[in-house]
Amino acid sequence: MNARRGRRAAIAFGLACMAGLAAAAPPATAPQPAACPASVPADAHCYNGSDGEGALYWIAIPAGWQREVLVMHAHGGPELGAPSLARGAEDLQRWSVMVKAGYAWAGSTYRRGGYGVTMAGEDTERLRRLFVRYFGQPRRTVLHGQSYGGGVASKAAERYGPVPGQRPAYDGVLLTSGVLSGGGNAYEFRLDLRVVYQYVCRNHPRPDEPSYPLWQGLPPGATLTHADLAERVRECTGVGLPAAQRSPEQAQRLATILSVVPIPERSLLSHLSWATFLFRDLTQKRLDGRNPFGNAQVVYSGSSDDAALNAGVLRYEADPVAVAQLALDSRPGGRLRLPVLTLHAIHDPTAFVELEHSYKDIVEAAGASDQLVQTFSDQSTHSYLSDPEYPALMRALLDWIDRGEKPTPQKVAQLCAQYEAGYGKGCALQPDYAPPALATRVPAAGR
Repeated sequence: MNARRGRRAAIAFGLACMAGLAAAAPPATAPQPAACPASVPADAHCYNGSDGEGALYWIAIPAGWQREVLVMHAHGGPELGAPSLARGAEDLQRWSVMVKAGYAWAGSTYRRGGYGVTMAGEDTERLRRLFVRYFGQPRRTVLHGQSYGGGVASKAAERYGPVPGQRPAYDGVLLTSGVLSGGGNAYEFRLDLRVVYQYVCRNHPRPDEPSYPLWQGLPPGATLTHADLAERVRECTGVGLPAAQRSPEQAQRLATILSVVPIPERSLLSHLSWATFLFRDLTQKRLDGRNPFGNAQVVYSGSSDDAALNAGVLRYEADPVAVAQLALDSRPGGRLRLPVLTLHAIHDPTAFVELEHSYKDIVEAAGASDQLVQTFSDQSTHSYLSDPEYPALMRALLDWIDRGEKPTPQKVAQLCAQYEAGYGKGCALQPDYAPPALATRVPAAGR
């Protein structure tokens, strides 16, 4: 694709992301005092408001804060509903460990639901400026991206990186459980899941329902709900029932799906939901009905009859314009200009740890490996790992920023052990772990 066509794709994606926002955006409001969520320290001060572009926000400031360190939080998802203060409060409650550690915290809901990595980075940066306007310039500002927000932060770190002669927007970046290396790279396996699930179960859609390209997620006008989808998955595979209550046919179908697309049983429904409802948002609202995912050349394996599977599974070619649009919005360039520290659970069921390998390759290709340190934990959750790990990461990152002491995974593990005294047990860092390539994990390895 030539540069002009790529720029047109980027403009089209940006317009799709912003369509209809101006009329719906509530006016900007100064931070208003609000009751803090329960897990936030009782002596902290919390605020919320609207940023004037449609995003809502929460801010928490610990007692005695002297404009030292601000953590700007980019949340996961993406959420598909309208922004709400309730969602922002959930984020603050989940990450109240940052406030307990003495850091101010600010998080945006983003201006709308649905996909838009660059948009979410803009909203996070807008909130940072609002924070500075009302509470003053912190000595250090750390950009923290979690899950989908890891992709948001990885892009924002490049866009709002240091500029000669100007104070940097951010001094360092913390990426936890990050959906890294772009939406195409991170989400394409969910098309594999859709087509394999449909080959095995034939109920999404059912034979008596209109057919549609599965990369669409759902056809326009469809009324399928999350509960409806859960019922179809239960009907076919028994997921949602105790294993002893599943029929032999259900057990066999489930085993086939999880063998061909190697994900844990506990995340089957969530991945299928993303491949349904998020794909609908992404392809129909953001990409003008184009398909960014392809499986035309994938060779699937792991079933009892792979020849029949590969002959019968639905196949799709990706649209080059959609691929370019998605990459321009979400794929980091790797041109790091400030310290970046990551943490990823080795057994993450949602954002595979292999995405860290892809991100490392991107950063190495850009010649910025000296600005990246990756750490890994022997855990199997995604949304939150353990209380002592996060302040240990922050301490290591701030030492890197303030003293030039680039941390090693061993140092982070040692710090974590020290923080257990105040934050409880929970350190599971594995300093010697290195993730394999993503191609070893997903059926798309032959692409």
